[in-house]
Amino acid sequence: MSVEILDLTKPLDEHLPIYAEENYSDPPLMIEDWCSVQSQGYKVSHVSLGTQCGTHIDAPSHFMEGGADLGALPADALLGKYCLLDLDTEESQIDYRGEPILFLKSKTGVEISEDLFNSLLAMPCRVWVIVYDVSVKGRDIFHFNRALAEAGKYLVENVDESAAKRVKSGGEIFALPLRLVSTSGAPCRVVVRQKE
Repeated sequence: MSVEILDLTKPLDEHLPIYAEENYSDPPLMIEDWCSVQSQGYKVSHVSLGTQCGTHIDAPSHFMEGGADLGALPADALLGKYCLLDLDTEESQIDYRGEPILFLKSKTGVEISEDLFNSLLAMPCRVWVIVYDVSVKGRDIFHFNRALAEAGKYLVENVDESAAKRVKSGGEIFALPLRLVSTSGAPCRVVVRQKE
């Protein structure tokens, strides 16, 4: 059996967009030389970035005061089979078979119905992965995120859209964040392994 590995992680470089709105911006990504092989005998870089920089995971505490932080999620919840739901189809069919992770795929940002959203929230998947922004019809922009937080779900987002187009059902996903303690999230490496 031939296996395909898809890296859904956006590169952390000067081309990475940083979330900003009218009166707010996430911390900028900065990568600078700290020392060099010539000066010290080895090279070290200084990295500064926000917890929601690039491809990252949001803990419930990102949208809910007193919500669980990143340290509350065990590593085994971040890898395994996923239930893939294509939100671009007219009638999204949920073919859930006990997978621990929910993967919501779309070609652009989408609005879903309240009924579909509530059906998805009722599933026991603790980790969700989205390709583009997802919102709920008739609700404010952050309703989707707040409802996930209130349900104790963790959200992996800002993945590489072009690689995500090739994700098929039946694979496994590995979404491994930096092991930051007491934070609302962390950048993570997201990789899918699937049959070719």
